[in-house]
Amino acid sequence: MRYLMTFAYDGSKYKGYQKQIKERTIQGEIEKALKTINGRKAVSIHASGRTDAGVHAYNQKAHFDLEMNITPDKLRKAINSLIPDDIYVKKIEEVPEDFHARFDVKAKEYIYIINMGEYNPIEKNYIYQCNKKLDVVEMQRALKYLEGTHDFKSFTKTNDQKDDYVRTIVQTNLIRDIKNVNEIIISFLGTGFLRYQVRNMMGVLLEIGEGKRKSEDIIEILAAKDRRKAGKTANPEGLYLKDVLY
Repeated sequence: MRYLMTFAYDGSKYKGYQKQIKERTIQGEIEKALKTINGRKAVSIHASGRTDAGVHAYNQKAHFDLEMNITPDKLRKAINSLIPDDIYVKKIEEVPEDFHARFDVKAKEYIYIINMGEYNPIEKNYIYQCNKKLDVVEMQRALKYLEGTHDFKSFTKTNDQKDDYVRTIVQTNLIRDIKNVNEIIISFLGTGFLRYQVRNMMGVLLEIGEGKRKSEDIIEILAAKDRRKAGKTANPEGLYLKDVLY
């Protein structure tokens, strides 16, 4: 039986999602629990994509196969009883045998949360502590240049060699928190993202907000297809995989 799992996690204490030898990862912890449930037989989970160290998720998705008689809800409860409390399985459902959590993705949404106010040590792992006022109007203009179908080679990992760097960003938003004027949330809804793409786009957007670049610079950065033109990668703190759509 093939199952689709929806789960959330706090990435603060993990070396990212993907399993690594001698490192604590989200995938590693869940597979360890599934191995116990499956009578000590290894179970591999296949996620919609991986997240970096320090990045969080509200609704990550992964599929896996199990040959045992157990209802989805009992399986969910069993996994939750065995994994650390900074990971939580929200839902498990049966899916067709040909379903794939990565290859069947239609769209993903990421959000990045920024604090422009005073440094907050309590939130430092969950909200990027920019701690300075940003030009949000100019940042909103810049976001519109990122929308659409583009070659995002300038915004991926420097040594990431791919045949195709073209991706489509369907929609972007910059949201102000009415209750906290110092907090802004930037969202990206796209059909797919390259490794580090969101953090690299955020690096440029932060520079635009600080007045170090102009919104129109996005056009030249995209055209250059050169990672060196995009500047530094934004911190992982504040980045969340919000949802995965099929």
